[in-house]
Amino acid sequence: MERKINCKLSTRLLILLCLMGLGAIVSVLLASKELLVMLTIQDIMVFIVPAVVAMAIFYKRPVHVMCLDRAPGWTAIVLVILFYIISLPAMNWLVELNKSMSLPAWMSGIEQAMQRSEEAAAETTARLLDFKSVGMLIACTLVVGFLAGLSEETLFRGAMQRTMQDSRLGTHAAVWITAIIFSAIHMQFYGFIPRMMLGLWLGYLLVWTRSLWAPIIAHTLNNTTVVVMSFLTGRGYIPEGYGDTLGLPSPGAFPWLAVASLIASLAIALWAARHYGVRSC
Repeated sequence: MERKINCKLSTRLLILLCLMGLGAIVSVLLASKELLVMLTIQDIMVFIVPAVVAMAIFYKRPVHVMCLDRAPGWTAIVLVILFYIISLPAMNWLVELNKSMSLPAWMSGIEQAMQRSEEAAAETTARLLDFKSVGMLIACTLVVGFLAGLSEETLFRGAMQRTMQDSRLGTHAAVWITAIIFSAIHMQFYGFIPRMMLGLWLGYLLVWTRSLWAPIIAHTLNNTTVVVMSFLTGRGYIPEGYGDTLGLPSPGAFPWLAVASLIASLAIALWAARHYGVRSC
């Protein structure tokens, strides 16, 4: 990674954070009552623009450093789709385990604040996905499915993770720290663990394939599935919550499907690690 300027990792991350703050201010100034429009502005101004500008400040070839100039091969695309399908029961199980966690009594105030944050996020998501028309399906797929995946991967994996990789932290630390930040910034604490695991998968996809488009495709697939399932539920084609319970055991039963899914997912990840190895763009 050929730098334009030589500065510490902390300085580079601070610059990125300041650019995100400026983007957030612009988003507020351009705020719209239309939720999809507001999300579009936020994705562009808080995620995409700060990431691109920061990397253009730091590096001589920002597009190359962000791994945007390399398309993923068909093997990578098949890997993304296969992993998503295989890992679904395990992810559902992790979601339920995370939801069932409770803090000690002396942290009840924090737990209540976390629950309120979770409820607010759930309410926003419900409003966003409360549609039945094909037109809204297309709009939500573009914004919630593709644009959200593109913007978040551009910031977290393309800018933040790549910047951390270009430091003494090393590749694995960069992937893990970015995954933790990625999960924490969503402010949904009862989904922290599964979202962090998703962040790890997306981070290692970038490391293995040397293409940011691989995690973008994986992120888009994850978000788009939620949008499509909400549409089918709204139309009455499938029952509410269909797919979210896959892998969840009945009360008192052992989660055989979820465990099998977890083992198979780990096997796929280990195969990918051996097949691709740790690379840099």
